[in-house]
Amino acid sequence: MKILHAMIRVKDIDASMKFYTELLGLEKTHEIKLEDSILHFLKDKDSDFEIELTQNFDIPENGYQNGNAFGHFAVETKNMNEFDKKIKNLGYEYLYEPFILEEASSKIAFIKDPDGNEIEVIEKL
Repeated sequence: MKILHAMIRVKDIDASMKFYTELLGLEKTHEIKLEDSILHFLKDKDSDFEIELTQNFDIPENGYQNGNAFGHFAVETKNMNEFDKKIKNLGYEYLYEPFILEEASSKIAFIKDPDGNEIEVIEKL
């Protein structure tokens, strides 16, 4: 078995595309248009794993609700200081500011995407 992608339903595809491409540096690889939605696939340059942003044409009025089972996605940055500049320049905010997690020999921070999904940003020390 090989893990291929994770799917996230998004309320505002433009806001989500900006977040995932400009802040996290993912690139759109392709999209699939279906009768009720458009599937946008994004990935980084270093892996085959993709995130599928699903743009349903019928979106619940209050957007989508995250259950209590999903925790977060994790992404690696080579330099947390550079990421910090980028997050501030693009007008995003941290859920948890960068801090050292000695047990994992890492500096980590948490952010949320436009739909409230948590993203852990990790710099390995």
